[in-house]
Amino acid sequence: MLNEDKIKLMAGIAMFEKREGKRIFPVNRYFRSDYISKHLFHSFFSFTISYLLCAVIWVLYNMERILNAMALEEIIAAGQDTLFFYGVGLIVYLVITWLVYRRRYEYSKRGMKVYVAKLKRLEKRYEFQNRAKELSKEGGRHDRASRT
Repeated sequence: MLNEDKIKLMAGIAMFEKREGKRIFPVNRYFRSDYISKHLFHSFFSFTISYLLCAVIWVLYNMERILNAMALEEIIAAGQDTLFFYGVGLIVYLVITWLVYRRRYEYSKRGMKVYVAKLKRLEKRYEFQNRAKELSKEGGRHDRASRT
């Protein structure tokens, strides 16, 4: 016999897994600080490589102007400015990364609580059904014993 409540509950759980599973389940393997640190580390290297590539392209594009017009002091000042902008950009980028991944972690944890609650509700339905079956079997044995 099919139990409509259990079928609806299982379908809801399956839809939740399909819709939210890619965002929620990978996060469950980490503590919050580890999850955010991993993404901050990745963001640091991504920003650094991107900044270096942009700087190299800019230097190559302006190479003639740089070599003809600038003295050594100007090149050093430009290098200091470049490092300053790198530092400020990196800090801003890491703060944004921290905010984004902290929010994603919290969203995933809330989603995981919902998922676990649905699974517990399904488990209780199974336990209730198993207890009902056991009680009906025990009642049938006692009835047969009292008849003979």
